[in-house]
Amino acid sequence: MQTRAFGDSGLQVSIVGLGAGSIGEATTPDAEVEQLLNTALDAGVTLVDTARSYGLSEERLGSLLQGRRQRVVLSTKIGYDMAGIPDWTGPCIEAGVDAALRRLRTDWLDIVHLHSCGLDVLQRGDVVAALGRAVEAGKVRVAAYSGEGEALRWAVTSGAFGAVQCSVSVVDQASLFGAVALAKERGLGVLAKRALGNAPWRFTERPAAPDVAEAWERFRALELDPGPLSHSALFTRFAAFAPGVDAVLVGTRQPAHLLAAIAEVAHGPLPEDVVLGLRAGFERVGANWGGRI
Repeated sequence: MQTRAFGDSGLQVSIVGLGAGSIGEATTPDAEVEQLLNTALDAGVTLVDTARSYGLSEERLGSLLQGRRQRVVLSTKIGYDMAGIPDWTGPCIEAGVDAALRRLRTDWLDIVHLHSCGLDVLQRGDVVAALGRAVEAGKVRVAAYSGEGEALRWAVTSGAFGAVQCSVSVVDQASLFGAVALAKERGLGVLAKRALGNAPWRFTERPAAPDVAEAWERFRALELDPGPLSHSALFTRFAAFAPGVDAVLVGTRQPAHLLAAIAEVAHGPLPEDVVLGLRAGFERVGANWGGRI
């Protein structure tokens, strides 16, 4: 598995990371979660991304990574859901970091994101400052922001963060034209989520879920022709080798899906003419499409 420097943080991350949202579902058997994590580590995945809102994800990772913590760059997200403390306040961030440390059974968190809060919260200052204090205390290695649009750009230019996470895919290219390039100029690490763009090619009719429906509509508008590649290969390789991206997060609970993404990325970047065509198509019909949170 290829690894890359994560901005100027000093961390190294595998080019494919595991998005651990699905493993938090209570209906997912513990044995399946263990199999997925073991498969990921055996395949060279060194980056795992979770969040407070991902159900049992943090607790399960904390249990399964005992004795293997040093092998993994752990990324999580906070800002809400702390009993008795208002969301998106300084005390909520402080309590959220400590709670994540307990759930993940670790002495430090590698990357901690403010989880898609609005620009007003960032500009208010108390939340950003609280995360900064956690870095100073050695509880967090890299302060980060996960989000899109104006808030993402503010986070990149503020000087308060060492990393950002945003949507990057064939149907989510908005950040590549601004925030991602700027982040790399400033030495920030960049994690790309939704690399498969919710796999809109799976549906012959408009899906019910609003976020998937939006991806489906964009997919149809782009009129993509993957040529000899599968759609999954086209999307995965586009995101993994997009300028400025350090790692793509593949959210799944199926080991086969993760291994397929790793195999696709191993083929390297897409041909330059294919990339240029995808970028031109997005600029032509998607110039007003914002990033999808």
